[in-house]
Amino acid sequence: MLALVSPIDTPYHRLPAGLKFGALSLATVALFLFDMVWMQTAALLGVVALYLVIGLDFLRQGAAALRPLWPFLLLVGIWHFVLGDPAEGAVVCLRLLSAVALANLVTMTTRLDDAVDLLMWLLAPLRRLGVQTGLIAFSIALVIRFVPVMLDNARRLLESWRARSHRRPGWQVIAPIFLVALDDATRVAEAIRARADLSTYNADD
Repeated sequence: MLALVSPIDTPYHRLPAGLKFGALSLATVALFLFDMVWMQTAALLGVVALYLVIGLDFLRQGAAALRPLWPFLLLVGIWHFVLGDPAEGAVVCLRLLSAVALANLVTMTTRLDDAVDLLMWLLAPLRRLGVQTGLIAFSIALVIRFVPVMLDNARRLLESWRARSHRRPGWQVIAPIFLVALDDATRVAEAIRARADLSTYNADD
């Protein structure tokens, strides 16, 4: 989720990261305070309105980011239907949809550097205990930036397989994907070793 980036410039981008994540936390807690279907529906419509303020393209992008959530919503809905409590299932599904959509909205409109700066501020008290917070922030930023690259490499390998074979890609592509990931990790490790001091990590570097 933290790897989500919106190419559309919005007024939300100019809001402080701390304000957005704080509002997200409060809104998520509020979603769990109400168990009525109509209130959860109203909350979801409110989230949709936040997307529509920017435009239909932004709404479509937000809807696309929710695609991995649909299997979970389907399972939850079927489970509660089998239990004979479809209303509760609807509440859970609506709540989950609103919470994830809000989280996506915040991460889509927050630069990684701003999110890391917020994390560094939250972790500042740990420095008194000797914890190297710079390493924590660096590790999180590294994972966030590395995962999309790894997924893109996997996608290209799958496309290469489809271009050369009529069979669906299976276990045969696992080894190449693994080797490409190892090669990328080796290059990143060499770059990290070339860095003098990670304890003073700055997201802008």
